[in-house]
Amino acid sequence: MKKFMDDNFLLGSDVAVALFHEAAKDEPIIDFHNHLNPKEIYEDKCFDNIGEAWLSGDHYKWRAMRANGVSEKLITGDGDYYDKLVAWADTVQNLIGNPLYHWTHMELQRYFGITTPLSADTAKEIWDACNEKLRTREYSVRNLLRMQKVAVLCTTDDPADSLEWHKKLREDGFEIKVLPSFRPEKAIGIEKEDFADYIEKLSDVSGVKIEDVDSLLEALEKRMIFFVENGCRVSDHSLESTFFVRTDLNEVDELFKKKLKGEALSEEECGKFKGYLLTELGKKYSAHGLVMQLHIGAIRSNSKRCLALLGADTGFDSLNDFNYAPQLSALLNAMDLTDELPKTILYCLNPKDTEMLAAMAGNFCGNEKGTKGKVQLGAAWWFCDHKNGMERQIEAMSDASLISTSIGMLTDSRSFLSFPRHELYRRILCNKIGSWVENGEYPWDEQYLKEMIKNICGRNAVKYFEF
Repeated sequence: MKKFMDDNFLLGSDVAVALFHEAAKDEPIIDFHNHLNPKEIYEDKCFDNIGEAWLSGDHYKWRAMRANGVSEKLITGDGDYYDKLVAWADTVQNLIGNPLYHWTHMELQRYFGITTPLSADTAKEIWDACNEKLRTREYSVRNLLRMQKVAVLCTTDDPADSLEWHKKLREDGFEIKVLPSFRPEKAIGIEKEDFADYIEKLSDVSGVKIEDVDSLLEALEKRMIFFVENGCRVSDHSLESTFFVRTDLNEVDELFKKKLKGEALSEEECGKFKGYLLTELGKKYSAHGLVMQLHIGAIRSNSKRCLALLGADTGFDSLNDFNYAPQLSALLNAMDLTDELPKTILYCLNPKDTEMLAAMAGNFCGNEKGTKGKVQLGAAWWFCDHKNGMERQIEAMSDASLISTSIGMLTDSRSFLSFPRHELYRRILCNKIGSWVENGEYPWDEQYLKEMIKNICGRNAVKYFEF
């Protein structure tokens, strides 16, 4: 029996051990997609207790606690944080096989030096030990980032955002790059009830009177340039239903004006609008040097009862199940036809789409700039972010393309304690590569393989995003 989560956790061979400890382990973290709050980074927040740090905004944990029968009072409610921590600890003990079990204990080990497994019986001991450290300046938000050797992190930001806190962080001289990401979801979400209100807001912020699709794109490009001037290197889109139907500007203009008048649109009409905007925005990303991220396949707010009680993004989203390969091909091709396809990362939430995206990416990698992995399969995302999902992503990219060009892992997190997820990915990556070498499927080219591992762990991302 192996010791629980020791130094060689998940490393099943001598080659894997060497690759992790001598190549992957100490590489800086490039976290190019998360939902962290830049204001809290600027203010260098200190958490009052481990319950707040772990449970104040983590819908992964909230879902698990609900499945364990915990009352909402101890999840998102006004319950005492110690009581919430005890409820979480009891849930953790029941999480065998769940990635939350690994994440939780890696965080205890890496930040607090605690190797005792968390359970209801050990909750008080761990509560006291963590809180003693969290209440010191050594455990402020900025120092938590430093502990994990974070070099770059990209938050997720609306085009209308002032980027006030990103500016202040840069002016403050904080050595970790905290960069904005351009996420125009509200400008594309024409099916939403508040779409017209958002367009009015965007018009005010951009100084562009938005009357048609061309002026909408003008406003978005003005904000895009503002984001680039403040360090932005990446955009992000969530695609959750029909997102590309062939159309032209005249038809899209009619649909846009129809929506602004308060008229309803069909899903196909929304798909026409979205596809046109995504295509034109992608071309602008290419012109301004931004990477395009496409996160595909969520179905949001499934429990309308809980949506009414708690609001959106509280743990009631899951995997959608629609076939979108022809749409995706048409969208990428619409930009590629004029050689205006930006560097693009494709993420699936439904694991059935993993191999399809890996193969689709290879259709659009041709370029004369020498960009490696110009279009590629992104990291295992959200419900795929576990040992099996990471292994499947590595295998799919290896099967259909070059894993050596991968830009590696991200947290997609709202938690400042989430960065050991990069270590978990690195261990799984090294174990997978090590297994191929041990099985005689690839030679033990030590120098090359160690360099390749370092590249995947962060150096490829630095080049790809031009950080």
